[in-house]
Amino acid sequence: METTEDTGFSIADAIAEAGRCLHCQRPLCREGCPIENDIPAFNYALAQGNIGQAREIIAQRSNLPAICGRVCPHETQCEGHCVLSKKGNPIRIGKIERFIADFDAEMHLTHIRASRKNRGTVAVVGSGPAGLTVAGDLAREGFNVVVYEGEREPGGVLLYGIPEFRLPKSVVRREVSTIAATGVTYITNCMVGVDLTLEQLFERGFDAVFIGTGTALAKSLDLPGAELAGIVQSNYLLRMVRLFSDGNVGREEVPVAEGEAVVVVGAGNVAMDAARTAVMLKARSVTVAYRKTIAHMSASKAEYESTVSDGVRFLWETEPLSFEGRGALVTGLKVRGPSGEAVLPADKVLLAIGSRPAARIISTTPGIDVDSAGYVITKERPYGMTTRKGVFAGGDVVHKPATVVLAMKEAKKVAAGIASYVDAKKLLEE
Repeated sequence: METTEDTGFSIADAIAEAGRCLHCQRPLCREGCPIENDIPAFNYALAQGNIGQAREIIAQRSNLPAICGRVCPHETQCEGHCVLSKKGNPIRIGKIERFIADFDAEMHLTHIRASRKNRGTVAVVGSGPAGLTVAGDLAREGFNVVVYEGEREPGGVLLYGIPEFRLPKSVVRREVSTIAATGVTYITNCMVGVDLTLEQLFERGFDAVFIGTGTALAKSLDLPGAELAGIVQSNYLLRMVRLFSDGNVGREEVPVAEGEAVVVVGAGNVAMDAARTAVMLKARSVTVAYRKTIAHMSASKAEYESTVSDGVRFLWETEPLSFEGRGALVTGLKVRGPSGEAVLPADKVLLAIGSRPAARIISTTPGIDVDSAGYVITKERPYGMTTRKGVFAGGDVVHKPATVVLAMKEAKKVAAGIASYVDAKKLLEE
């Protein structure tokens, strides 16, 4: 399948763009960044031609710069807070960060050496943005970190949940390898809660465990006809496309066939990814139906505009009523919109209405409390620890589905909490 990615900056363009930075006394761009990247500092270094120094500045706050430079909602975060955005021409901070990370990797500017691992051992469950951030931060602070991942390779939602056209998998694999170079070990094809319990991890000598499993279970629409074949979770489509692209499954396993009519329910980034993926799979038509107005859309403006440019039709204030079918197969989605009730013809209906945490770890580990929706409850001191001593959690499994960088923001705070807990534990043992 053909995939495309927006062209990044050339060296000249990147330096020129960084040179536009005003170096404000109060850098609002940094306030808009959830992980408080020192944006003026890396802009200044890049403008002087010091790309290696710029990469070092970013590394102080981010383990995943090439990813953040591509998928963060920059228009509402760093770029949206840039003082030049008032004139409609903010510094292109995302593309600058992406350029610095890509150039650093291509030119091998940064040579990472694994530090001595003498502060303790930590198990990280899940290798999405939260898990990778915790692993990278703790490894750099002298902890021996082992990451457990249920899929065949690490990356989590970055690899299996975001399509190639938005985040090339070579970039994810590169960032995963960079974190491995700090001394982090990955164990794949190991589903904690099924193949291994948290109790067994502690028996193996880990001082602490971090749960960063995200929200693995997609929500469904409880409507008449929900049992019909052809109603598919968008996350499942994205995962199967990834597996097909890697040669692990056949094309017939991808749940959208060429020439089919597709309706997507929802208006978040996952809905946009699913709609654009259906276009890439050569669907006959793709329609997004959302029960609220465009003002309530949770997808980023850039992703929405890209989806529109791909030819996807949007129906706002359109509420699903029932799934229509013939025999056991779905044939359409009955909706109520501004013009009344109608049936949208559909060979496949893709659901993108949110997700919730899986319970496989909680159900096999006594002492971990969750709220009524299944999200893990954590403490402020040490930050991120659950009601079970030594077990920490962060990212979407705690804070409900969010962006990559928001998961990283919380994960950095949890990593600091884990470090303080293990240090205190070691001190008491001595």
